[in-house]
Amino acid sequence: MTWRILEKIQVWLFKLVTGVLFALFQLFTRQRKDGASRSKVSPVGNPLLLLSATQVAKKIRRREVSSVEVVQAYIDRIQEVNPLLNAVVKDRFDAALQEAAQVDKLIEEETDGEEVLEGRLPLLGVPLSVKECFSVQGMPLTTGVVSRQGIVSMADCPTVALLKRAGAIPLGVTNVPVLCMWCETHNHLYGITRNPYDLERTAGGSSGGEASLIAAAGAVIGIGTDMGGSIRMPSFFCGTFGHKTTPGVVSAEDTYPTFSGRQNEFLSVGPICRYAEDLLPMLKIMVGPNAHMLSLDTKVDLQKLRFFTMTDNGGSGTTSPVSKELIDIQRKVVERLEADFGVKVEEVHFPVFCYSFQIWDTYMGLPDKEGKPPRTFAELMGKPGHPICPPWELLKWTVGKSQYTMAAIGLSLFGMCGIFKPSFVFIQQKKEKLQKEVEELLGSDGILLYPSHPRVAPKHHHPLFRPFDRSYTGIFNILGLPVTQCPLGLGEGGLPLGVQVAAGKLQDHLTLEVALYLEKTFGGWRDPGTK
Repeated sequence: MTWRILEKIQVWLFKLVTGVLFALFQLFTRQRKDGASRSKVSPVGNPLLLLSATQVAKKIRRREVSSVEVVQAYIDRIQEVNPLLNAVVKDRFDAALQEAAQVDKLIEEETDGEEVLEGRLPLLGVPLSVKECFSVQGMPLTTGVVSRQGIVSMADCPTVALLKRAGAIPLGVTNVPVLCMWCETHNHLYGITRNPYDLERTAGGSSGGEASLIAAAGAVIGIGTDMGGSIRMPSFFCGTFGHKTTPGVVSAEDTYPTFSGRQNEFLSVGPICRYAEDLLPMLKIMVGPNAHMLSLDTKVDLQKLRFFTMTDNGGSGTTSPVSKELIDIQRKVVERLEADFGVKVEEVHFPVFCYSFQIWDTYMGLPDKEGKPPRTFAELMGKPGHPICPPWELLKWTVGKSQYTMAAIGLSLFGMCGIFKPSFVFIQQKKEKLQKEVEELLGSDGILLYPSHPRVAPKHHHPLFRPFDRSYTGIFNILGLPVTQCPLGLGEGGLPLGVQVAAGKLQDHLTLEVALYLEKTFGGWRDPGTK
């Protein structure tokens, strides 16, 4: 039986099973009562919260505002919105205020001038949020796994250390799904994180806590990891900027979980920001000793770039069709680029994109150079040497006794099932063909526009019934390309719209420049509390 026939059977079974399960879910899920007091967070009141990190740092250096004032403003905002969002899982407010006071004292005693201070400490006094998978001294490092409760980082990971060395002040760590391996931020240790634009909707994952907090103005900058869309998907759902770096340029050392097989080849660490102008300064700090790999100081002329657009994945039967409002906003981006720069944005089609999930899933399971396969999700979920039994956990879940979410159990069950999976040779041929075509298309001066997701932020738990929609982001991890998710205003339902901006390997500076243009043209982040 050929793979094509198996694929059609798989699609038919998938639609049948998910359709039945979704109908049952809707039948038994208790809906929020009409007239609920709050559906989103309150508007931002303090004007300090509406400044970019770059602007805040400049005001602090010029003594127009103190770091203590800024840090306190963000603490107040977190205390206001976090009971609704459940984004921050552990704060370090007292330590942050002490560090802010030290910053103010340093500035008071500084004699070398503002420019010297900016060169040494570009983020001096600026608050920062951190995804809970990064080691931050004195903060938990559980990734939402109940059995890891009580585990605390003894030191900062290299990326956090670089940001602190640049003057940034961590306010706390933010929520993640179990082991950072799902597209909704939910676990049984900390609970579920909500979207500030609609509390009934997901903030995405796995950097959902980061994106939710930053979108709600509880932080201005943050950091995340991305191995399948974990920066870009929540940034899209929450209307922020999120940059997936070219893999290997920003250190992922001392993050959890530690990946195996060839998975580290597809893992990126990058910034999540409310304002596009903060992406480049943050990345310059985060790359540390690898700055020579990127051309971050190179001036970019958008008129000299080649632009391409693709509005869907070529027709995969297991992903949602891209919604009309997302297709329309991407077309508006094309129209503005052509009008503003006199360029021709070429529409392209890569038929292999319809295999995006199969490519991502296959390559995530490849063995390392020594032939050792990656650890299974069941192994990662269990204690060392004692993997969980997914069917048993599923039975426990049905009676409310499992310490894992349905998504985590489902992923571990999926890892046990090899049925209907195409051969590695088949997928390798598809991937190598796609890699060659995309790299030849983009070169060192090409930009590809592609949907960040097929639809705007779904309601809580709905991603369970559309698990393959994340392939819209995951394929770029396997291709190893830098990608920036850019917000493009709000749709008819008041939820963020956006688009992915991809470039060739190591051409991160190109996507960041496009992000600046799109922010200026489409307005960037919007306060979720306003009408």
